[in-house]
Amino acid sequence: MFSLLSNPSTFFTINVKSSSISRNRFNSIKMKIDKNYWLLKTEPGEWSWEDQAVNGGISKWDGVKNKQAQKNLKSMRLNDLCFFYHSGSKSRRVVGVVSVVRQWYDDGDDGDGAVDVKAVAEMKRPVDLKEMKADGDLKKDFALFRQPRLSVVPVPVIVWNRICEIGGGYGEDNGSDEEEDDEG
Repeated sequence: MFSLLSNPSTFFTINVKSSSISRNRFNSIKMKIDKNYWLLKTEPGEWSWEDQAVNGGISKWDGVKNKQAQKNLKSMRLNDLCFFYHSGSKSRRVVGVVSVVRQWYDDGDDGDGAVDVKAVAEMKRPVDLKEMKADGDLKKDFALFRQPRLSVVPVPVIVWNRICEIGGGYGEDNGSDEEEDDEG
Protein backbone atom coordinates (compact mmCIF):
# COMPACT_ATOMS: atom_id res chain seq x y z
CA MET A 1 0.00 0.00 0.00
CA PHE A 2 1.31 3.44 -0.96
CA SER A 3 0.16 6.79 0.37
CA LEU A 4 0.57 10.03 -1.48
CA LEU A 5 0.51 13.48 -0.01
CA SER A 6 0.45 16.01 -2.84
CA ASN A 7 -0.28 18.95 -0.59
CA PRO A 8 -1.51 19.36 3.00
CA SER A 9 -5.16 19.43 1.93
CA THR A 10 -5.04 16.41 -0.40
CA PHE A 11 -4.35 12.90 0.83
CA PHE A 12 -5.23 9.57 -0.72
CA THR A 13 -4.06 5.99 -0.65
CA ILE A 14 -3.63 3.46 -3.44
CA ASN A 15 -3.54 -0.22 -2.56
CA VAL A 16 -1.29 -1.66 -5.28
CA LYS A 17 -1.79 -5.29 -4.26
CA SER A 18 -5.57 -5.21 -4.70
CA SER A 19 -5.56 -2.83 -7.65
CA SER A 20 -4.74 -3.30 -11.29
CA ILE A 21 -2.27 -0.41 -11.09
CA SER A 22 1.36 -1.44 -11.55
CA ARG A 23 4.21 -0.16 -9.43
CA ASN A 24 5.70 1.66 -12.47
CA ARG A 25 2.36 3.27 -13.26
CA PHE A 26 2.03 4.26 -9.58
CA ASN A 27 5.46 5.91 -9.63
CA SER A 28 4.46 7.81 -12.79
CA ILE A 29 1.27 9.03 -11.10
CA LYS A 30 3.20 9.98 -7.96
CA MET A 31 5.67 12.03 -9.99
CA LYS A 32 2.81 13.90 -11.66
CA ILE A 33 1.18 14.64 -8.29
CA ASP A 34 4.47 15.82 -6.80
CA LYS A 35 5.09 18.27 -9.66
CA ASN A 36 3.96 21.85 -9.31
CA TYR A 37 3.32 24.36 -12.04
CA TRP A 38 4.07 28.06 -12.07
CA LEU A 39 4.03 31.18 -14.21
CA LEU A 40 7.08 33.45 -14.21
CA LYS A 41 6.57 36.98 -15.48
CA THR A 42 9.28 39.02 -17.12
CA GLU A 43 9.41 42.20 -19.16
CA PRO A 44 10.78 41.20 -22.58
CA GLY A 45 13.02 44.32 -22.55
CA GLU A 46 14.58 43.11 -19.28
CA TRP A 47 14.72 39.34 -19.94
CA SER A 48 13.09 37.74 -22.96
CA TRP A 49 12.57 34.19 -24.16
CA GLU A 50 15.46 34.78 -26.57
CA ASP A 51 17.68 35.78 -23.62
CA GLN A 52 16.60 32.62 -21.78
CA ALA A 53 17.68 30.44 -24.71
CA VAL A 54 21.31 31.63 -24.37
CA ASN A 55 23.80 29.63 -22.21
CA GLY A 56 22.08 26.32 -22.78
CA GLY A 57 18.82 27.88 -21.63
CA ILE A 58 19.86 28.03 -17.95
CA SER A 59 19.46 31.21 -15.94
CA LYS A 60 19.12 32.48 -12.41
CA TRP A 61 15.59 33.77 -11.69
CA ASP A 62 16.16 36.52 -9.17
CA GLY A 63 15.24 40.10 -8.36
CA VAL A 64 11.83 39.15 -6.96
CA LYS A 65 10.97 41.63 -4.20
CA ASN A 66 7.30 40.91 -3.44
CA LYS A 67 7.04 38.63 -0.37
CA GLN A 68 4.20 36.51 -1.84
CA ALA A 69 6.15 36.01 -5.07
CA GLN A 70 9.25 35.08 -3.02
CA LYS A 71 7.17 32.58 -1.07
CA ASN A 72 6.11 31.03 -4.37
CA LEU A 73 9.74 30.87 -5.54
CA LYS A 74 10.70 29.18 -2.26
CA SER A 75 7.95 26.59 -2.86
CA MET A 76 9.41 25.51 -6.20
CA ARG A 77 10.97 22.06 -6.40
CA LEU A 78 13.33 20.42 -8.89
CA ASN A 79 11.62 19.65 -12.21
CA ASP A 80 8.61 21.87 -11.54
CA LEU A 81 7.49 23.43 -14.81
CA CYS A 82 6.90 27.14 -15.31
CA PHE A 83 5.26 29.11 -18.05
CA PHE A 84 7.61 31.84 -19.28
CA TYR A 85 5.34 34.88 -19.53
CA HIS A 86 6.15 38.14 -21.27
CA SER A 87 4.54 41.01 -19.37
CA GLY A 88 4.39 44.68 -20.27
CA SER A 89 2.08 46.76 -22.36
CA LYS A 90 2.86 45.21 -25.76
CA SER A 91 3.09 41.46 -25.24
CA ARG A 92 1.24 39.92 -22.32
CA ARG A 93 1.48 36.26 -23.20
CA VAL A 94 2.89 32.83 -22.42
CA VAL A 95 5.77 32.25 -24.83
CA GLY A 96 7.60 29.21 -23.47
CA VAL A 97 8.18 26.67 -20.71
CA VAL A 98 11.11 26.41 -18.30
CA SER A 99 11.96 23.79 -15.69
CA VAL A 100 13.35 24.37 -12.20
CA VAL A 101 16.90 22.97 -12.11
CA ARG A 102 17.97 24.46 -8.76
CA GLN A 103 15.68 25.15 -5.84
CA TRP A 104 15.65 28.39 -3.82
CA TYR A 105 19.06 29.56 -2.63
CA ASP A 106 20.55 32.76 -1.23
CA ASP A 107 22.20 34.36 -4.21
CA GLY A 108 24.25 36.80 -2.13
CA ASP A 109 23.53 39.68 -4.50
CA ASP A 110 20.79 41.55 -2.69
CA GLY A 111 19.87 39.54 0.38
CA ASP A 112 17.00 37.90 -1.43
CA GLY A 113 17.30 34.63 -3.28
CA ALA A 114 16.79 32.88 -6.57
CA VAL A 115 15.97 29.66 -8.35
CA ASP A 116 17.67 28.45 -11.50
CA VAL A 117 15.51 27.56 -14.49
CA LYS A 118 16.25 25.93 -17.81
CA ALA A 119 14.40 26.45 -21.08
CA VAL A 120 12.33 23.39 -22.01
CA ALA A 121 10.66 24.61 -25.20
CA GLU A 122 8.91 27.48 -26.84
CA MET A 123 5.12 27.38 -27.02
CA LYS A 124 3.98 26.22 -30.44
CA ARG A 125 1.78 29.30 -30.44
CA PRO A 126 2.04 32.06 -27.80
CA VAL A 127 -1.05 32.35 -25.60
CA ASP A 128 -2.14 35.96 -25.13
CA LEU A 129 -3.55 37.24 -21.83
CA LYS A 130 -6.76 38.36 -23.60
CA GLU A 131 -7.20 34.84 -24.92
CA MET A 132 -6.77 33.38 -21.42
CA LYS A 133 -9.22 35.87 -19.91
CA ALA A 134 -11.79 35.03 -22.58
CA ASP A 135 -11.62 31.32 -21.71
CA GLY A 136 -14.32 30.56 -19.13
CA ASP A 137 -12.45 27.48 -17.87
CA LEU A 138 -9.51 29.60 -16.72
CA LYS A 139 -11.29 32.51 -15.05
CA LYS A 140 -12.13 30.90 -11.72
CA ASP A 141 -8.93 28.92 -11.10
CA PHE A 142 -6.05 31.15 -12.15
CA ALA A 143 -4.28 33.43 -9.63
CA LEU A 144 -2.93 35.50 -12.52
CA PHE A 145 -6.37 37.10 -12.79
CA ARG A 146 -6.83 37.60 -9.02
CA GLN A 147 -3.31 38.97 -8.40
CA PRO A 148 -2.28 40.45 -11.76
CA ARG A 149 0.81 42.25 -10.43
CA LEU A 150 2.34 39.14 -8.83
CA SER A 151 5.45 38.06 -10.76
CA VAL A 152 5.48 34.39 -9.67
CA VAL A 153 2.09 32.68 -9.79
CA PRO A 154 1.04 29.09 -9.02
CA VAL A 155 -0.77 27.36 -11.89
CA PRO A 156 -3.27 24.55 -11.16
CA VAL A 157 -2.76 21.51 -13.40
CA ILE A 158 -6.17 22.01 -15.04
CA VAL A 159 -5.14 25.56 -16.01
CA TRP A 160 -1.71 24.31 -17.17
CA ASN A 161 -3.32 21.74 -19.43
CA ARG A 162 -5.83 24.24 -20.83
CA ILE A 163 -3.16 26.85 -21.66
CA CYS A 164 -1.08 24.13 -23.33
CA GLU A 165 -4.14 23.11 -25.32
CA ILE A 166 -4.86 26.69 -26.41
CA GLY A 167 -1.22 27.17 -27.47
CA GLY A 168 -0.88 23.81 -29.21
CA GLY A 169 1.56 22.62 -26.55
CA TYR A 170 5.31 23.11 -26.49
CA GLY A 171 8.29 21.19 -27.77
CA GLU A 172 7.76 17.78 -29.31
CA ASP A 173 4.63 16.84 -27.38
CA ASN A 174 1.34 18.56 -26.65
CA GLY A 175 2.66 19.83 -23.31
CA SER A 176 -0.29 18.76 -21.20
CA ASP A 177 0.09 16.56 -18.18
CA GLU A 178 -2.69 14.13 -19.00
CA GLU A 179 -1.58 10.51 -18.89
CA GLU A 180 -1.77 8.50 -22.07
CA ASP A 181 -3.28 5.06 -21.75
CA ASP A 182 -0.30 2.70 -21.89
CA GLU A 183 -2.35 -0.48 -21.64
CA GLY A 184 -3.40 -2.51 -24.64
